[in-house]
Amino acid sequence: MKIHDCEQGTLEWTKLHFGIPTASGLDNLITPEFELRKGETPKTYIYKKVAEKIQGRPLIDLSASSFMLEQGMIVEEEARPWYALEYDKHIRQVGFITTDDGRFGCSPDGLIEGEECGLEIKSPAAHTHVKYLVNGVLPKEYVAQVFGSMYVTGFKKWIFVSYRRGFPALVLEIYRDQKAMDAIAHAIDVFHRDLNTHCFMLLRNGCKKDGATRFRP
Repeated sequence: MKIHDCEQGTLEWTKLHFGIPTASGLDNLITPEFELRKGETPKTYIYKKVAEKIQGRPLIDLSASSFMLEQGMIVEEEARPWYALEYDKHIRQVGFITTDDGRFGCSPDGLIEGEECGLEIKSPAAHTHVKYLVNGVLPKEYVAQVFGSMYVTGFKKWIFVSYRRGFPALVLEIYRDQKAMDAIAHAIDVFHRDLNTHCFMLLRNGCKKDGATRFRP
C-alpha cells in the first residue's frame, strides 16, 4: 500500500480519487454478497470516472450537506477519541491510501498503530444507529467499503464503529475474507477494462483531454 499524507476533504485529497475506484464507491461495483453489480449503477459510476479522466479533474463535489458536516465533526471531535480511549489504542490519521499499483484506494478514519488493522467510523441518524445496534452486524451498505479498505491495505482486520450521542456505540471486528478479496480484485479489473475501453473510444472519435471538441459517434 501507499499512504498519501493529506487532509481528507481538501482539493489535494479529491485529486487522488482521479479516475480510480475507491472503497467508499465500491458498492457501485459489487453487492454485499460480493457479486458483480449489473445494470445502470456500475455503468454510471464508470461514466463518472471516465469523465474525470477526460476532463483532467475529479467530479467529487466539494460542498457538503449539514448532516455530512455534522457527521465529520462528530467523528473528529468525539468518536475517534472515544474509541482510542475506550480501547486504549493509538490511532494514526491518514488522508488517502492506494494499492501499490495505484488502481484502487480508500480513506480510512484511522490506522491502529502496532496492528494490521484500520478503522471505519459512522455517525448515522439516531433511528439508523438503533437499527445497527439491534441487528448487531456490519450494515450491508458498508460491507464493500470495509472489505475494500482491507484490500487496499492488505490488513487482516478492520474495526467498524457506529457512534451516536446518547446511545451505546456499536463496535465490530471484521476479518479479511479471501472470497471477498478475489471478488474485489475481479471488480477492479472489470472497472479498469471498461474505463480504458470507453476512454479509448472517446479519444479516438475526437474527444480531447482538457478541451472541448466535436464528437463523431
